[in-house]
Order: sequence, then C-alpha cells, then structure tokens
Amino acid sequence: MALWKEPTKQSPNPGFPAEPVTPARFEVSPGPEPKPEAAPAVAATPVRAQTRAAEKSESLIAPDIAIEGKIEGAGHVRVAGRFKGDINVHGDLTIDPRANVTGSVRAEKVVIAGELVGNIDAASHVELTQSGALTGDLKAGTLTVAAGSRMRGHAEFGWGDEKPSTHKPTNGSAA
Repeated sequence: MALWKEPTKQSPNPGFPAEPVTPARFEVSPGPEPKPEAAPAVAATPVRAQTRAAEKSESLIAPDIAIEGKIEGAGHVRVAGRFKGDINVHGDLTIDPRANVTGSVRAEKVVIAGELVGNIDAASHVELTQSGALTGDLKAGTLTVAAGSRMRGHAEFGWGDEKPSTHKPTNGSAA
C-alpha cells in the first residue's frame, strides 16, 4: 500500500482535467470474506498453546550454588551444585556429575549421576549412572543400574502400587 504518490501529469482521457492523487484518496479494501474452511486453522492454535502449557519447565541449581531448604512443585529439577533438604516434585529430578543432594526425594523419574544421601520414595523410574552414588533406601517402579555406580541401602522395585503379600507360603500341606 502506498502512502504517497506524485500527482499525475496528464489525464488519460483528453476531455477530463487531471487531478492530483493524494493519500486521502487511497482506500484499503478488507479483501474477501474468510471462507469457512479457514476456521479450523484458527481453532488449532489454542490446542498448541495448551500443549506448550502442559510441558513442564526445568529449574536448575547451578554448579557453583549451595542451597539449603525444601523444593516442591510440578516441574523438572536439575541439580548441578549442592542441595540440602527434601525434594518433592511432580516431574523429573536429575543430579548431575559432581553434584550433591542430601535429603529425601519424591519425583516421577530420578537420574543420579552425582551423589544422593537420602531416601527415594515412590519414583516410577530411578537410574544410577556410571558416576552415580546413592546412600539410602529406594522404592521405585523400575531401577536401572550402570556398571561403576555405587549404592548403599535397601532397594524395592518392580512392585508398582501393590503391597508385598504377607501371606506365608505353604509347602503343599493343608492346614
């Protein structure tokens, strides 16, 4: 769209006088009406926004930071420094190499590449990497242990939400 145009020098029709064209004479037409087919593309935008909102963000404790306290939330947490306290997140916890966490942990997935001194309770998956060390008890749905990792404590995994049976097995004799 032009905002300025020089006036025309001659009229294309010899019988009519030439008039200068000014910006006030330009009109912008809104264009054709949107077709009904275009409506679904607009409706898809909120779905993408909801998907992005559902993604969890990650919080980082940097390598040169030491924090004492409590972490609770719905996002992912990555510890690269030192943290002392309890961690309870509805997301993943990653403990980087050379990082140190002291306290109890509740998270969906826990990856230990550094050191954790404390218990892990109710994680769906725990992974001990080659440089990882755990001193404490763990209770998880699944456990992955890499060669070279270290653990001192009690481990329960593979049970899911069900409790271990207190039923005493019989040796085939009827009581």
